[in-house]
Amino acid sequence: MRKFIAAALVLSSCIFSNPSYSWTQRAPLPITQCQVHTPYGFPAAPGTVAICEQGYFVAFDANAKIPKYVSYEITPQTALGCVARSNAFATNQFVTGSATPDDYTGTGYDRGHASPDGDQSWDQQVEYESFLMTNMFPQAGSFNRGIWKLLETSVRGWVVQRNEKFTVYVGAIYDANEKKIGNGVVVPHGFYKILINNTTNEIAAWLFPHVAPYPNLGNDLTKFRASVASIQKQAGVKYTFPKNAVEIGVGKEWPVNFGALTVTKRAKCGKSSAN
Repeated sequence: MRKFIAAALVLSSCIFSNPSYSWTQRAPLPITQCQVHTPYGFPAAPGTVAICEQGYFVAFDANAKIPKYVSYEITPQTALGCVARSNAFATNQFVTGSATPDDYTGTGYDRGHASPDGDQSWDQQVEYESFLMTNMFPQAGSFNRGIWKLLETSVRGWVVQRNEKFTVYVGAIYDANEKKIGNGVVVPHGFYKILINNTTNEIAAWLFPHVAPYPNLGNDLTKFRASVASIQKQAGVKYTFPKNAVEIGVGKEWPVNFGALTVTKRAKCGKSSAN
């Protein structure tokens, strides 16, 4: 398992911040252009603002200054992009209530991606847009750089090695009593990810605790499998799924070979690739 984890981490860059990075933002796209990221309909999340970026869709909670959820399609073509990580964290200039990179400074929390940079590195502008603060959660470093990163890398492995498209829902569990950082950015007490295999209609979901003191949750993803029903209840989001969707059992997740994924990434992008 240690060799698998080491190989997985090669595929992701180290977590550094560069809040002063300058790049030209473009206005969000019409919501209808994000149907590719929500192919079964837009999940209902009352009280949120819909934001369509080229690489993902956001249901943004302006009061909490974090996404309620993010949805995106990941394909074998986009899963292993070769654009280098920019760390171009930026306030979303087009969204009222967007957090700023400075809201996280000195708090001890990472600016944790909802839709990860590694899934958005197939185009330079799309990669920049993965660093918009409307795509960020406050996450403990032990979580963001640990089992959360492992799941992100696993998703890319499943997509590439099965040669199938997936839809990803990723979101936070929080309420009115949560800790806040910066100018009112809520720190959720849980995070989750729901995957839909768009070829087989199989579904798998994970739910992770995020409660201080933040422990290292290890690397056994099966311990954090959860039902979609329980996640929807806690998250307050009504998700949409394909007809005849089937939730796969714990331990029945799609296999991934991290070493082979690293080789594939390097063959495509070169040995210096960091994502």
